[in-house]
Amino acid sequence: MKIKSYLTLYSLLLFLMIAAVLPACKKETESSSAPVISSIKSYAASPNDTVLHSATPNWQYVVITGNNLQNATQISFNGVPASFNSALFAPNSAVVQIPAMQFSKIDTAKLYIVEYTTKAGSTRFSFKLGPAAPTFSGISNLYANPGDSVYVYGSGLFFVQRFSYRGTAIQSFNLDTSGNSIGFLMPATTTDDQISIITKSGTLNHKIIATPVIAGISNENANPGDSVYVYGNYLKGIQKLTFAGTTITSFASSSNGSHVGFVLPTLTQSGPVSVTTQFGTATTVYHVNDVVTGSISNWDSNFNWQGWGAGKETKDNSNFHGNRSTYFVLDVDVNSEDGWPWTTNIPMNAIQWVPKANIADTVSHWAFKFEVNIPKTWKGTTVNIVSGVDGYVARWEPWRINATTTVPYSTKGWVTVTIPLTSFRASHPELGQGMGDSLTKIADLTGESGNTSCIMYIHNYGLSAGSFYGAVDNLRVVKIK
Repeated sequence: MKIKSYLTLYSLLLFLMIAAVLPACKKETESSSAPVISSIKSYAASPNDTVLHSATPNWQYVVITGNNLQNATQISFNGVPASFNSALFAPNSAVVQIPAMQFSKIDTAKLYIVEYTTKAGSTRFSFKLGPAAPTFSGISNLYANPGDSVYVYGSGLFFVQRFSYRGTAIQSFNLDTSGNSIGFLMPATTTDDQISIITKSGTLNHKIIATPVIAGISNENANPGDSVYVYGNYLKGIQKLTFAGTTITSFASSSNGSHVGFVLPTLTQSGPVSVTTQFGTATTVYHVNDVVTGSISNWDSNFNWQGWGAGKETKDNSNFHGNRSTYFVLDVDVNSEDGWPWTTNIPMNAIQWVPKANIADTVSHWAFKFEVNIPKTWKGTTVNIVSGVDGYVARWEPWRINATTTVPYSTKGWVTVTIPLTSFRASHPELGQGMGDSLTKIADLTGESGNTSCIMYIHNYGLSAGSFYGAVDNLRVVKIK
């Protein structure tokens, strides 16, 4: 009995000793002091573990350094809780992954704040964690009227503090949740071409580049009273428009600025086309109302024709109204895989295509031009243009959209066709004539002198019979750049 009593007493003393030790051990692993953050570093091996002063959320891992950081209960960035693994914690460091966040839903009072909480307390640390600085990508409608809805597109469009559009401060605007646009109503007046957006992440200052671009003209040699269109970009808000040196006082622009149309007045000279807007001026290198410069043949002042072939010298044909001069008509039926320069052609004698002084110019700076009138729908045959130097062919097929898609083509009266000299191509061993490499040297098309003959002819590369009925005039080679 005494032995049993001694054992019971011993067990009780051992239990009391263990109970006394346990709180002491717990006190050694849990701090009674609140956490302190001294810095946030990049989670990388030395020497790349640099102190970070800012970051963008991309699931990046960081190291929070300081004191009393073990046993965290919550860590948040910009008010967004982060998930963490306490096994990566020590009293003076904690490895944490920055959480994903939707900036449009963040409480701005907690922006750029890291909050660290343990059972002993919490601390706040300033850390600039946010979107990248704003960028610009486009404008929904550069030509909006006062009161119209307009959107400026870009990225990082969060936390906008100030916004001005073309010199006018915009007091009311809407931001989309992805930070990719800022919407507003077009102000009554604007004063310049600048967009300014100031956010908490940075400042965007963008100069609107909307200098007009002239890409083409519907008919460069139209008659007075004809409708003419100038095609390109930013052809709206026009302050001045001239055609061959004559000021056009009445015109209408498309809503998107892709073209401007007018009725041609009586012209007194040849000259360039010029369009001026508040953003700048575009002027063509080449002249309009000009059938002389670079002429291969106009069949009036330059009647260049070898006197044979399929073309018919024509004037005042009612099917080709709108041209008071002489022109040539091609009316041919062509069998499959048929049509050659000596059977469906208009042959012209040697003449200067490009001045010899320009023979080394960049090929894309020159173009072959002509006026054409195609009153009947056309599809399936090809207008080929070749020089007297064998090797390169320009194939004009406006009815072909791509390799598999075609649409019937016709014109409403006379139009100007522009074929850059880069469209003259070598033969391809499988695809055939004019389907190989583009011309890279003008001399390869004209010879070193720039003087050579010219043939325009109809060929049928299709599998069924085809035809062509149309008139051509004013073949010429001119500088376009």
